[in-house]
Amino acid sequence: MFYLGLDLGQRVDHTALAVVERLERARPYGEAEYEGLAVRHVERLPLGVPYPKVVSYVKAQVRGPELRQQCKVVVDATGLGAPVVEMLRGAGLGCEILAVTITGGEKESAAGQGAWNVPKRDLIAGLQVSLELGEIEMAKGIPELGALVRELMDVRERSSGFRRSRWGAERSGQHDDLVMALALACWNARRVVGKVGFRGGRLF
Repeated sequence: MFYLGLDLGQRVDHTALAVVERLERARPYGEAEYEGLAVRHVERLPLGVPYPKVVSYVKAQVRGPELRQQCKVVVDATGLGAPVVEMLRGAGLGCEILAVTITGGEKESAAGQGAWNVPKRDLIAGLQVSLELGEIEMAKGIPELGALVRELMDVRERSSGFRRSRWGAERSGQHDDLVMALALACWNARRVVGKVGFRGGRLF
């Protein structure tokens, strides 16, 4: 199963897409055993791409031979993202679409059918922990891999008052769109995991 994370950009931010494969090992009896996640693709779309074209692009990706009928799309529905979610659902993608509103709250919660509220802290911290544990593998040849690594190194938690903190790019002018797209995909891919085992991460 593949999970696509879609972080929607605005005028000064890129829309970013990440594709993550959930790795499993078949067992003679019972369900397959979860082994980890493989990042297959990350990319930024050009600045200013209209949302209808973003929807068309995502549709083309999920209808490709590798992803057709075996993927889920996780979309940042924060702010202007809600109408884009409806556009995606009306586009006939042939896969499940999950809308995630990114919040500054303390815990995630269901927000209706196919919708969740998830703290940004949980998304980024969960991704960082998975990387530290060696759960995530990066495919060779990803064009935006260098940019993704730079974003991962730059994303930090910053205090913004009593008992409050903000997660995001630490330096002025830096972005976290690739990180957020990847975090959304990994969050959904790992939600179905119960007791998991980890392998050492590697570049393959």
